[in-house]
Amino acid sequence: MHSREQYLEEVRKEYVRANKQGRSKLLNEARRRTRLNRKYLIRILNGAERAETKPPRRRTRSRSYGVAVLSSLVEVWEIFDYPCGQRLEPALKQEVERLRELGELSCSDTVAEQLRRISAKTIDRLLAREKQVRGLRRNRNPGVQRLNWERVPVKVAAEWDTQEVGNLQVDFVAHCGRSTGGDYIHTLSAVDIGSGWWEGQAIGVRSQLETKTGLEQMRPRFPFALKEIHPDNDSAMINDLLWDWCRVAGIRMSRSRPYKKNDNAWVEQKNWTHVRKVVGYRRYDNSTELKLLNDIYAVGRLYRNFFLPSIKLRNKTRVNGRIKRVYEKARTPYERLLTSGQITKQAKQHLRIQYEHLNPAELRRKLETLQGQLEQASHAKGDVVHRPAAHGPAIWVSKWRRRKRMK
Repeated sequence: MHSREQYLEEVRKEYVRANKQGRSKLLNEARRRTRLNRKYLIRILNGAERAETKPPRRRTRSRSYGVAVLSSLVEVWEIFDYPCGQRLEPALKQEVERLRELGELSCSDTVAEQLRRISAKTIDRLLAREKQVRGLRRNRNPGVQRLNWERVPVKVAAEWDTQEVGNLQVDFVAHCGRSTGGDYIHTLSAVDIGSGWWEGQAIGVRSQLETKTGLEQMRPRFPFALKEIHPDNDSAMINDLLWDWCRVAGIRMSRSRPYKKNDNAWVEQKNWTHVRKVVGYRRYDNSTELKLLNDIYAVGRLYRNFFLPSIKLRNKTRVNGRIKRVYEKARTPYERLLTSGQITKQAKQHLRIQYEHLNPAELRRKLETLQGQLEQASHAKGDVVHRPAAHGPAIWVSKWRRRKRMK
């Protein structure tokens, strides 16, 4: 653009002296070279010669506060526990003279007067370098595991190979009732993306060690080798303990985006169908309930993985503004594993033998019996909290079997 302006400036000098025919020729030539509109060129070439203007010189502001003010400001800042400028400004107006009288601050009357009239923004500007040198955090809620989050890659739902067996999505289901106070039981829920095979393990508290122990107990129950686990950003999942365990076991680790539950869509679905619909929304927090929950999951995993078919999305396409989804034929996770070609012959043989010795009706009766025992154990301690009202009408575990869920 600078070159074009130089060219038009030279053309303008000839344009103002030329006659009508000469101006027409100059306009045609300028239009061919610059590709600008003819009317626009006429306005430019008819304009007065622009005087060469130099960029305005930036006025340098004299420094109002010197080294003496900064050093005294840092001393007061340390005394009041490193507050921000908005909090330190009123403290300076009230306490500078008192600190001088107590002998805690040594400065001249001029410096004291400057400290009393300094603004909050100037305080933050003067202390910015000092904050950086001291490594003080400026955000209120810093990430306590920033290094862990950086080394665990983010993976969204579209990046998964839904035909590969061995990739687990893992999540917690809290059994806290209406109050999150104190310690309570959590369910560690894990589902294989490729086959839909689900495993659950109840742990006493949501801690890093309990999470690692729960995954170690669940790992032998999967009829395939684990390739990758994918939790959310929970600190009980993303930590050094679990990272080291995955490295030793040869398991990859990825995580979802913060506050994006769709990245864990597979396990979020199982949290409802395999956990909440089975054990409800009561508060469970003692050893009896912990044992009953694990007994329920031991029966429920066999009942659902071997006998309850599920529908899996094959593909989806957008047609005229609407999404058309195509689903595979409903199959159980057990059937998907047998036809996947990704498990060993020994694992297939073990699954077939296990399947032959299972009775779905008997598993259903055991599951209902354990659900009743869990409800009685919860009633025995006087817990009447089942489900928050914001989620709709209360549906007790026992009543869920006798009536349809209200929509």
